[in-house]
Amino acid sequence: MANSHKISLLAKGMGVALSSLCRLLTGVQARWIGCEPSTASRIYYANHSSHLDGLVIWFGLPPALRHKVHPVAARDYWDKTKLRRYLVHQVFRAVLIERKGENTSKETVLAPLKRVLAQQESLIIFPEGTRGEGDQINPFKSGLYHLVHQYPDAEVVPVYLENLNRVLPKGKKLLVPIICSVTFGQPLDKLGESESKAEFLKRAQSALEELVL
Repeated sequence: MANSHKISLLAKGMGVALSSLCRLLTGVQARWIGCEPSTASRIYYANHSSHLDGLVIWFGLPPALRHKVHPVAARDYWDKTKLRRYLVHQVFRAVLIERKGENTSKETVLAPLKRVLAQQESLIIFPEGTRGEGDQINPFKSGLYHLVHQYPDAEVVPVYLENLNRVLPKGKKLLVPIICSVTFGQPLDKLGESESKAEFLKRAQSALEELVL
């Protein structure tokens, strides 16, 4: 489990170093326009266009909050090398999920995410499911709805990432230095008693699209 152990001094130091490197390469700026950083249990949900998305959002958080906020990442990408495994487990303390294979049922994929919320901690998720090609936000899959339905007290915060698809284009391995931004919006109103899954997902997507500058 991503949050079952303390972070080592080495992992903390590496997190600080990587945060500085990320700012150097992207000039990333975090904008909190609809809320402030908080220790409350939250589901940060964002548009998805790069393998760096979750990490850049994590870097945009105050260092004191990072140990309680867990990016959700694809196991098939982050389990490939020893360095990636160290970073994702020890530094970012991410939750890895299967994108293909036998263990991809909705219940199996959501189970580790629910454990994080049950412990009053926070997630960074990408409701589109797969990476997009550019600035367009694709329709949301149902995972966000199921998490909110089961954990209604978790704040649901839209986060818009600008230019991340250009920093690490799909299929490329080298970073391209481009100015990026992370915009944290206003938490959504709670799920209505009679609000359907489709209605909620449409509302959540609209709130994210409103952050596009």
